[in-house]
Amino acid sequence: MVRDHRPSGAAFALFFLVLAACCSAGVCAAPEIDGHVVIQGVDRSVANRDDKLLGYTVTEHYTVFRNEDNTHPAAEMTVKTTYAKDVGKSYLIVSESGPELLQKEVLGRALENEKILNQPANRGEELITSANYEMTVEGEEALDGRDCFLLAITPRRSSPFLFKGKIWVDAGNEDIARLNGVAAKSASVLTGPAQLERRYGEVDGLPMATHASATVSSWLLGPTRVEIEYSGYTITRSPAQ
Repeated sequence: MVRDHRPSGAAFALFFLVLAACCSAGVCAAPEIDGHVVIQGVDRSVANRDDKLLGYTVTEHYTVFRNEDNTHPAAEMTVKTTYAKDVGKSYLIVSESGPELLQKEVLGRALENEKILNQPANRGEELITSANYEMTVEGEEALDGRDCFLLAITPRRSSPFLFKGKIWVDAGNEDIARLNGVAAKSASVLTGPAQLERRYGEVDGLPMATHASATVSSWLLGPTRVEIEYSGYTITRSPAQ
């Protein structure tokens, strides 16, 4: 006679009871996140990018929206941006449209602030590292198919180039994938602090901005949002060591 060696219903029930007991005792619990290790990874990734990125060119397309109108751009500008580590940023305007007031007071100021921010003497002061920010790991969260750690960050000093908010850090390569927050200080007496958002993707093995937005409010222009799309990167890396 052929015996049936399949587990009985009672055996299945016993198996799941044991499994539940193990999980309740912590045997199946997910490993706890070591915040110190995650923050070290952020510092390591930022330092690696700063060390290896000698320069780049990229096309940046700026679109300005005013008040609650998110459909009809009030102004646009396309620029060819060149970055060199020992010099900073320079811009060549390819095209522009819209009122001169928006071109000068919104887009012109945005480009000038980026120039100041990326001067060699200032660059280290704005990097997203534990030297410039207090960081706290809040958990894990998926972002565009990437497994990420979610961190809350608070600037250690007041600066229009630092912000208070959150960053998403790729759990695999330790690169910052997204940032979202409010500038620690207004860049102008005419506006409030900017609400910032920026996303990054890998280009030639380094995290580079792919999209950004900044929203401010002023007595002159009211609520104004600038969207930036980055395309066509050409990267210059330091020689392999």
